[in-house]
Amino acid sequence: MGLMFRCSASCCEDSQASMQQVHQCIERCHAPLAQAQALVTSELEKFQDRLARCTMHCNDKAKDSIDAGSKELQVKRQLESCVTKCVDDHMHLIPTMTKKMKESLLSIGK
Repeated sequence: MGLMFRCSASCCEDSQASMQQVHQCIERCHAPLAQAQALVTSELEKFQDRLARCTMHCNDKAKDSIDAGSKELQVKRQLESCVTKCVDDHMHLIPTMTKKMKESLLSIGK
């Protein structure tokens, strides 16, 4: 963000530039930060979607078990176990996701 603000400030220091040129310069300064924010948001949304799909699958399995006549306590235990596995599986994805985001963020500045 500091780079963006310093870049934007330097755009305003050009006394020969028109308002439109200054505005375009500022937009160029803001572009990398906007790209970085979009990238992080997209990755986190994908991660949340995957986790949500996994837990929805667990809910479907629990509903099927209830429909098949399983006891409520047994279904609750199965649901808890399934959701815990979803969380554990997705926790293992965080380092890879973080590495991918860092690499992508570094490429934005180049």
